[in-house]
Amino acid sequence: MKPSKTEYRGGEALVFNTGAMEFVVTTAVGPRVVSLRSLAGEGRNVFLEFPASEKPFHGFMLRGGHRLWHAPEDIVRSYQPDNSPLGVKLLANGVALTQPTEEKTGVQKGMRLEVLADRTIKVTHTLTNRGMWAIDVAPWALTMFKPGGFAAIGLEPKGDHAKGDLLPTYALVPWTFTDLSLPVWKFGRNFIGVNVAAAKQAQKLGLTNYPGWAAYWIGGTTFVKYAKPVRGATYPDLGSCFEVFTNGKMIELETLGALAKLEPGKTATHVEHWTLFDDLPKPVTNQAVDGALAPAVAAWIRGL
Repeated sequence: MKPSKTEYRGGEALVFNTGAMEFVVTTAVGPRVVSLRSLAGEGRNVFLEFPASEKPFHGFMLRGGHRLWHAPEDIVRSYQPDNSPLGVKLLANGVALTQPTEEKTGVQKGMRLEVLADRTIKVTHTLTNRGMWAIDVAPWALTMFKPGGFAAIGLEPKGDHAKGDLLPTYALVPWTFTDLSLPVWKFGRNFIGVNVAAAKQAQKLGLTNYPGWAAYWIGGTTFVKYAKPVRGATYPDLGSCFEVFTNGKMIELETLGALAKLEPGKTATHVEHWTLFDDLPKPVTNQAVDGALAPAVAAWIRGL
């Protein structure tokens, strides 16, 4: 797959076309995926794009789209700038991007994007410890979307108390500013919904276990990311393997890798798979999720 070159905020970027989807990665900064769009219909970018006039947030340019951080969140470590040119290696079906080692953390980020099918992208995130001592760290993959849509996070299958299902299978992790009474949140039978338009203040929620998928519907296009939790692993943020954040102006779907002590020279890896659906209903009801979204996602996951 040969990409074409384009410009992103005065720097070089690469455009990949699968025949059904198109995505854009930066090479002058990042690594970032700044655009993902279906080639059907209007084909608008589903990712959020901050204006070029954006001011740094704690010294970090959010830019929008998809990025890689390391968790747990820290005002210094997590917000290290990614404004330098990347190492770029073109692959037969994608690209591997490598960031210069962060000066203050000794961590080197990498992102590898591979097209597995016309509607499936595999995204491999890596954190390599280039420092002189071991660090406790977890890969943290964050995808920012435009406002105006609706997110659905899959939940673990329901059990039956009468048949002996006596133990919990997951926990919800609210942040100090989370208010579950707000209309931002919708609790369906097999999903948690997030109504971005209803968010008038910052809201965040983590899950300690889930089927591995979350979706965001906007303008008739549904983005799905899949990262299956590792059974028995330790995760940051009271055990959260998935987190969602919204402030009404945007929404982030965030997956996390296992928390581990990373020795010098060693690499932590976290993999997501992405797809886009063009014909699914807005996932605001049990019927829309159980009857349309969840079966489509399950069929897609079986094919990975």
